[in-house]
Amino acid sequence: MDYVSALVPPIAMAAFFIALVVTIVKSQGGSNKAKEDAVVDAVIARAEAAQQQK
Repeated sequence: MDYVSALVPPIAMAAFFIALVVTIVKSQGGSNKAKEDAVVDAVIARAEAAQQQK
């Protein structure tokens, strides 16, 4: 039974990693892409404005 306890952690981590990748892939594009792009554009604009004020 030691082999079962040795295999459980890698299998659990692999399942978690696969779920993470699937979630990341599903969140790309669509309506989420427009929101993410808007947030990035706002952060870049704020950084550029702060840099110009110096």
